[in-house]
Amino acid sequence: MISTTKKWTTLLLLIIAGNLSAQVKLPPIFNSNMVLQQGIEIPVWGWASPGEKVTVTIEKATVFAKTSKEGKWLVKLPAMKSGGPYQMTVKGKNLQTFDNVKIGEVWVCSGQSNMEFNLISANNGESEVEASNYPEIRLFTVKKRISQTPQDQLEEGEWQECSPATSHHFSAVAYFFGRALYEKLKVPIGLINTSWGGTIAETWISGETIEKDPDFAGQLSQLKKINLDDYAKTIEKEVRERVGEYSTVDLGMKGDQPIWADPDFNDSAWKLMKLPGYIEQNGLEGVDGIIWFRKEINILPAEAGKPATLRLAKINDSDHSYLNGTLIGSTILMAEKSRVYKIPAGLLKSGKNILTVQVEDIGGNCGIYGDTAMLRLQCENRTISLSGNWKYKLGLVKFNTVLSPNSYPTLLYNGMINPLVPYGIKGAIWYQGESNAGRAKQYQRVFPDLIKDWRTHWNQGEFPFLFVQLANFMKADSIPSESSWAELREAQSKTLALPNTGMAVITDVGDALDIHPKDKQTVGNRLALAALKVAYHQDLVFSGPVYQKMNVIGTKVTLTFDQVGTGLKIKDKYGYLKGFAVAGEDHQFYWAKAVITGINTIEVSCPDVQHPVAVRYAWGSNPDDANLYNSADLPASSFRTDQWKGITE
Repeated sequence: MISTTKKWTTLLLLIIAGNLSAQVKLPPIFNSNMVLQQGIEIPVWGWASPGEKVTVTIEKATVFAKTSKEGKWLVKLPAMKSGGPYQMTVKGKNLQTFDNVKIGEVWVCSGQSNMEFNLISANNGESEVEASNYPEIRLFTVKKRISQTPQDQLEEGEWQECSPATSHHFSAVAYFFGRALYEKLKVPIGLINTSWGGTIAETWISGETIEKDPDFAGQLSQLKKINLDDYAKTIEKEVRERVGEYSTVDLGMKGDQPIWADPDFNDSAWKLMKLPGYIEQNGLEGVDGIIWFRKEINILPAEAGKPATLRLAKINDSDHSYLNGTLIGSTILMAEKSRVYKIPAGLLKSGKNILTVQVEDIGGNCGIYGDTAMLRLQCENRTISLSGNWKYKLGLVKFNTVLSPNSYPTLLYNGMINPLVPYGIKGAIWYQGESNAGRAKQYQRVFPDLIKDWRTHWNQGEFPFLFVQLANFMKADSIPSESSWAELREAQSKTLALPNTGMAVITDVGDALDIHPKDKQTVGNRLALAALKVAYHQDLVFSGPVYQKMNVIGTKVTLTFDQVGTGLKIKDKYGYLKGFAVAGEDHQFYWAKAVITGINTIEVSCPDVQHPVAVRYAWGSNPDDANLYNSADLPASSFRTDQWKGITE
């Protein structure tokens, strides 16, 4: 028999449990110090007991809701003007109180590492942190989280007043953007930082949208089927079934000897792969490690023994390249670097020669990729194309069994965006693209889909969406060249076709040696300029010159631009306009002479191109000498007038 004391204890625990289940709860995005969006009906939501009446009050406004049978409730406070501080109360069977609430402008700040990059690490970081005493600016950082399914709320988080005690680890770009807006608008600013370094765009898109994209539908279908608790075992089993025999040590090496580079090695059992291209597009998804490629090259007697130049496009991530068993070049962990190796005299022989490339992949995409024209052997009087079928074999396989944000599409939308919806916002700023540069053509579709996806889910109309174009990075080209980064910038520019979008061009503040340039002040300020125009309709110049059209007369090309302010401008102490290249029907580009001929026109010509058909500007990974600006000192975006097939298509 249960004792009376135990009966009362059990009853008390049941009462407490019942009361706890009836507690009115709100997601962590609602707490003291928050900023609520002015000028719109303000969504407030949470959970309580089914059928429970919930009352939300702020200032003189009170609204009611009845909890659904699933325990959810949502109200919309009437639109309010900027101001505060206010107290907001939420009452059901219990009472929640939030203090120091402001009404103002709320912006979602998202992307990869350049958005995540913190204030203390920016230029003059210590002094910027010390000066960041802006109590009217409020900061919220979303905790990183991957999720297989859309989540209703964040795990944790709190709004904080901006101060030296709270700003140092906050997004530098978001902070400088918010500071610039506050100085112009003089209203409270709320900044929600939801970013994760190294992430691809498709992980930030909802499943409803990404399943319509044929490039990702299969991955999404697989995501729905897997058990994340057994993720490692599931992936290893799936990859084993596809790749068959594999090794955890490099079979192509015997000690320090590259036995698979031996020209007499029997590679008859090796499979074929078309290059340039990624191995993931050739049946090796989910495989990291070492893969060996071999290609037979036939050399004419007149070419034998003479020096030559080998171009291997780009290789992700590292390579050791051999000709007839002799190492001719290596590049380590530089996926965006073009491989150009000199072949010394005496190495090429008449007839059959064997080129062997050992490629090591540490994660993500892998392969010899890039422009087909850049995969070639340049002899003294002949160019030998190396594109097409190569033999390949896996030397060492590492299974990518750690679930990362990039393992599947929609993982970060589920964990870090969906829980914010439908919090009232003015708009979003976005700094991402580096991780999609190898698939820039695809990004022309993916990035606009992301914007439309967020707008659909927030259901707040076509809210302003502002983004940062990729900065200049890596070694500058000595001759006009193809570039995946230039193509990604082009994809970003094309996204401006969507309504209420704006772009900050920053190809003048990057760093050739650092993918994370420290000048985040310029980035934030240029985003703020776009916001003042697009979101707040102020009459100002917010963009650099934008290419409109071209006209060819004889050997010269006239280019016309929009967004010039009071006129085009050169930033060069000698007055030379740089960064332009011109090509004829042969698609061969040469550096060109460019001269400003009017308020919005430039004339371009080159003595090597007598019949020009195409012009490019700032077309490269690092167009560090491009110096076309407008009267507002804003740089022109890179552009091309041609529609020729790019290297990421």
